[in-house]
Amino acid sequence: MGLGGCILLIAAGAILTFATDWEMSGVNLDVVGLILMLVGLIGVATFSSIARRRRTVVPPVAPTVAERDDTRGY
Repeated sequence: MGLGGCILLIAAGAILTFATDWEMSGVNLDVVGLILMLVGLIGVATFSSIARRRRTVVPPVAPTVAERDDTRGY
């Protein structure tokens, strides 16, 4: 699951928790929304830690000095 999927889970959970007043027998939609938001946050944290490890820092390379051409006779 990528970053977009995690954000979608967070948004769906927030909608279920805060924006709906539906009632279903045997299912508490507030708890389902909180679980979706929690899973989305865990996914974002996991994705960011994996993405941080993928980044590699390449040290700067010193510029190469070209040899001087002394055959021109200055």
